[in-house]
Amino acid sequence: MVELGLSFLPAKVGNTPITTQLSYRIPWNEKGRFLSAQLSGMAVGFDSSQLFGCGGSQLGNSIRGSQKLRTHSIEHVKPFVFDDHRLNLGGYSQKQPRNFVPRNVERSFRFCDPLKTSVSDGYKLGGVNVKLGYSEYVMRSGSVLSAETEKSEGSGREDYYDAIVIGSGIGGLVAATQLAVKGARVLVLEKYVIPGGSSGYYERDGYTFDVGSSVMFGFSDKGNLNLITQALAAVGCEMQVIPDPTTVHFHLPNDLSVRVHREYSDFIAELTSKFPHEKEGTQQFYGDCWKIFNSLNSLELKSLEEPIYLFGQFFQKPLECLTLAYYLPQNAGDIARKYIKDPQLLSFIDAECFIVSTVKALQTPMINASMVLCDRHFGGINYPVGGVGGIAKSLAKGLVDHGSEILYKANVTGIILEHGEAVGVRLSDGREFFAKTIISNATRWDTFGKLLKAETLPVEEENFQKAYVKAPSFLSIHMGVKAGVLPPDTDCHHFVLEDNWTRLEEPYGSIFLSIPTVLDSSLAPSGHHILHIFTTSSIEDWEGLPRKHYEAKKEIVADEIINRLEKKLFPGLKSSIVLKEVGTPKTHRRFLARDEGTYGPMPRGNPKGLLGMPFNTTG
Repeated sequence: MVELGLSFLPAKVGNTPITTQLSYRIPWNEKGRFLSAQLSGMAVGFDSSQLFGCGGSQLGNSIRGSQKLRTHSIEHVKPFVFDDHRLNLGGYSQKQPRNFVPRNVERSFRFCDPLKTSVSDGYKLGGVNVKLGYSEYVMRSGSVLSAETEKSEGSGREDYYDAIVIGSGIGGLVAATQLAVKGARVLVLEKYVIPGGSSGYYERDGYTFDVGSSVMFGFSDKGNLNLITQALAAVGCEMQVIPDPTTVHFHLPNDLSVRVHREYSDFIAELTSKFPHEKEGTQQFYGDCWKIFNSLNSLELKSLEEPIYLFGQFFQKPLECLTLAYYLPQNAGDIARKYIKDPQLLSFIDAECFIVSTVKALQTPMINASMVLCDRHFGGINYPVGGVGGIAKSLAKGLVDHGSEILYKANVTGIILEHGEAVGVRLSDGREFFAKTIISNATRWDTFGKLLKAETLPVEEENFQKAYVKAPSFLSIHMGVKAGVLPPDTDCHHFVLEDNWTRLEEPYGSIFLSIPTVLDSSLAPSGHHILHIFTTSSIEDWEGLPRKHYEAKKEIVADEIINRLEKKLFPGLKSSIVLKEVGTPKTHRRFLARDEGTYGPMPRGNPKGLLGMPFNTTG
């Protein structure tokens, strides 16, 4: 229940003082919102005798009492005269979507509402004090329901937003900018000093290192699946990119070497030359991938996890939607085994899926695999000039340009709930921010295990965590090397698994390698290259070690990885190193706020395609 009151300075009729009070109460619906409320009474009298009354004023659409009011108007209120004291009410200016401020307001006082209100704000309109208060509704400790645009002095209350996004990774920034360009007022809270998270960057001694992957999908100028391009364009940004002629060069057991060329026909020709007896099966498997990709590419891509979205598109693109519905519960490994029998070729498809999902094909949803295995040929892999970190910087700039905000060094430690709904966040320094919608770009385990702490898991999330576990983290090595160690025709991206297919998913078994300076030499000093090496690793390998032993182990493990690359790809690699930095799962946890350094969920068994994934909106 909300109660607003107006209290007036003492006035007199003749020599008799009068007391004046206006109030109305507003019932909430079960969502904590109301559509309208009516002024229930206005009374001015001597003791309890009433001089006049009026009603019929409407308060427009608003939100729960613990948040700021949005749309307000008070109508049908006329001036009254008491012995030359003129009382003139009405005329609230509307301000969308933030709040409202009475015209000609002089901030004059604060006081406790006598009608069971925790805290109220007051204004002075000429000779009339106006107080706004809320009663019979749970208030946050120390918070103030303000009807002004500025923070209430000393209240501990921060401004109110349409949406708050926790974390400025690519997911968080795209969500924030998509809302901002539609008129929402968004606040992004980032723990670190720059945006991007796992898609960020850092600089050392003239080198610009990508924090995470430098294989960029969705960065083309055509189709509906160029999601990075679309996200940048939405905020008026465009980035220059460099086409990568080879998505990845595989170096696999039994001396199997396969380049995934940008041109699909070149890739299929190379792959079938290695497995001529499986030419038809290979074409059928990748042909199914193209069926899915083309269906996706014909739709306005939204959430493929939500069947309701697919049903909504059905009437526009029935055949495409039926194709997606057919493949929705299926995994890439099952489809591959329908057409292919050669175990080494099936292992190659496992490696194709492992690069993007850290699991084999039998555990990778077919729709996910198809997006990646086809977009690399349709739109191609395109590297942004200046490094991957430029994507996040451009999105952050676009967000601010559209009237929203991003706050750095803002470590969110808790999500604030009221009546089971998320209404705000709390930072490590005690500040609180509130919004209609809370969006978490933290990992699932950080979101539900730390930010919500002991709160009961939503049923969907509880079921999800029974079916999925944390994917492993990575040991990462960023190096600057002398350019002469690399052959002139070196590809940008490599995947190395030398000896045994069974080591594919083992910690330190397979090696990912990116050399972005092959495409953009500006990232390193003249005459040098960047090597970004990463391999799966578990945080259990690094916990509980004394600092000295921890640092020593980093060097030992890194040297083993470098030795393998030196033997397989680049003789003389160790002697060419001029800069080396090693990060462990603990590093990823510390700087990227990822629980145990994990990079997402991994199914415990073989999932039913995308059907096991929960919706994006939780309880």
